Amino acid sequence: MNALQENLFALLREKGAKLVGVAVMEGYAECGMNRGVAVAIPVPAPIVENINIAPTIEYYQMYHTMNAQLDDIVETGAAYLREKGFNAHANTKKSLVVNDDLRTMFPYKTVATRAGLGWIGKSCLMVTEDYGSAVRLSSLFTDAPLVPSKPVTESRCGKCRKCVDACPGQAIIGETWTAEMPREKLLHAHICKETQIKRMREILGFYEGERICGRCFAVCTYTQRYLRMCRKAAIQ
Repeated sequence: MNALQENLFALLREKGAKLVGVAVMEGYAECGMNRGVAVAIPVPAPIVENINIAPTIEYYQMYHTMNAQLDDIVETGAAYLREKGFNAHANTKKSLVVNDDLRTMFPYKTVATRAGLGWIGKSCLMVTEDYGSAVRLSSLFTDAPLVPSKPVTESRCGKCRKCVDACPGQAIIGETWTAEMPREKLLHAHICKETQIKRMREILGFYEGERICGRCFAVCTYTQRYLRMCRKAAIQ
């Protein structure tokens, strides 16, 4: 890791990023910027504990708070790289465009797996060793000479099906992810969306464009390990 990268990572962590990695983004490069920087922040353990059964208003509020924090993190990182003379673009939540097929041009999960932050679980969500699926992601793109992390190309979920069995809409198919696997083999995305909207209206009493559920990532084996570690730390 070079000094530029060390300083960038330190800045991103100072702004709140808990996981940071660099991805080679050939095939996804934007305007010649062939490096992606992935960042992740964990959902606070008390929030996750309470969405084990159903979405909560606290999670809905935290969802927006975390999105704003992620935008600040990647905007700060992109500004730093531009100050150093490189091209950089923050792939912010507020600028995200989702098409009719529920896809984005530069998926955060693609950058994150290529940057070594984790793998894609059977839920079609990112899974990390430290926080399970209880993470929110963002990214930035740059042409700065950053040293790439080792990508993750295979699932570590094994035979676990907790997210599959817990899905209230039965939207999770149950296949094991490998790199470049199409989303359709893992998830019925539109059923997931419809289920989220229905549960929000039934449980929270509203739906205003942002969809949350959280059941699949709350029950994830790795997420549960994160929660156990938080409980243990709290009583020490």
